[in-house]
Amino acid sequence: MFAPNTFRQDWLSNIRGDCLAGLVVALALIPEALAFAVIAGVDPQVALYAAFSIAVVTSIAGGRPGMISAATGAVALLLTSLVKDHGVQYVFATALLAGVLQIGAGWLKLGALMRFVSRSVVTGFVNALAILIFLAQLPELTHAPAAVYWLTAGGLAILYLFPRITKAIPSPLVCIVVLTAIAIYLDLPVRTVGDMGAFPEHLPVPALPNVPLTWETLRIIFPYAMAVAVVGLLESLMTAAIIDDFTDTGSDKNRECRGQGIANIVAGILGGLPGCAMIGQSIINVKSGGRGRLSSFVAGALLLVLVVFLGPWVKQIPMAALVAVMIMVSISTFSWQSLRNLLTHPKSSSVVMLATVAIVVLTHNLALGVLVGVLLSALFFASKVTRVLQVTSESTAADTRRYFVRGQVFFASSESLVSEFDFKEPVRHVVLDLSHAHFWDITAIDALDRVVHKFRRNGVEVEVFGLNRASVTMVERFGTHDKVGATREAGH
Repeated sequence: MFAPNTFRQDWLSNIRGDCLAGLVVALALIPEALAFAVIAGVDPQVALYAAFSIAVVTSIAGGRPGMISAATGAVALLLTSLVKDHGVQYVFATALLAGVLQIGAGWLKLGALMRFVSRSVVTGFVNALAILIFLAQLPELTHAPAAVYWLTAGGLAILYLFPRITKAIPSPLVCIVVLTAIAIYLDLPVRTVGDMGAFPEHLPVPALPNVPLTWETLRIIFPYAMAVAVVGLLESLMTAAIIDDFTDTGSDKNRECRGQGIANIVAGILGGLPGCAMIGQSIINVKSGGRGRLSSFVAGALLLVLVVFLGPWVKQIPMAALVAVMIMVSISTFSWQSLRNLLTHPKSSSVVMLATVAIVVLTHNLALGVLVGVLLSALFFASKVTRVLQVTSESTAADTRRYFVRGQVFFASSESLVSEFDFKEPVRHVVLDLSHAHFWDITAIDALDRVVHKFRRNGVEVEVFGLNRASVTMVERFGTHDKVGATREAGH
């Protein structure tokens, strides 16, 4: 974990790029954290402390260098009723319990479940987030003074044209500095970061949540903690996979689960909201040149310095500057290739992608969108595998028929298997050649039992031949037809 080569690569290989990217992310985190405080119904400092602590801790303990984690809207939405009914101290307790659950998920290696998420679901997730990021900027552009539109347009020009001059300084940082200077110099009547809410005036003080240590407290917070843990891990693992693709590097998903858990525990102790990875801020970080853990650490540490010690300056940043940055992020995040792929990719993949986008955008529930996408992928896969199953037969003697079964037999294809046999054919002996078939589950074994029993009830002698070792093991454990003598391996 702390091998010298790994430490050097993660922390010291891109010091200048990571520090500059971290500064950009820190500035962009402030208004988002304040907005999430409004969503959850808590004081601004609760979200800002969370953004600081989660970003710093995941930079050290997380499994994806260069990924930004902080307080997020998806998690804040889960906690609104808890804050309203029981108060903010129960939110801190929820953060602790959610962290414990996430650490447990990491030790159980549940991060490996990401391999069951298809590329179509990931693409839909990315596109949906890009759309949500763009839609979130619209309130700042609705019924706004003309100066807001001019600043936003100027910011977009800087973001896209400045890299043609030099990439030594991240264009989002140049955009924020230049537009802030213009807004202050011209005294433009535009909304600023300071209008989002009050900044904290002191550093966070560690303390355990002030809640009764009773079973009643556990009963109250457990459902919220479970929801926070699941949604947080889902967003974090999906974001890690996206950043893996952007940077062409790998990450440790199980370590990421544990890191998110540790971060939420620290956030709860420091009086912050629980959180998870942020796709928008992670893309900003990567686009600004951030690659290592130092970028995430700088983002979190600078955030605290900016809001506590440099608040009067930071408050003057026009929201239009950050809106321009987020619009650029939404445009670069969206997979435009996926629109062209709708015409060339299989219809099932396109349906999964579009369904994931639709559910996430309509419900703003990332977990629900991904769940629907995964379920659709599983259904389409099961349907495809079912169609691959083939049963053919030949007559080898006057009273004998040999059936050849090829393909995968499991719960979705078991009924198709049973329907392929002619149980009323006037034969005395049937051979089931299963050399090219695999039986996956109890439903498949039950289907084989039904086939054998149906033939035997009609007075037909049945020989089951060619089961591979895994299938034989399933039959021996769960089958009910005669396995001694009637079922044998075919040299496997």
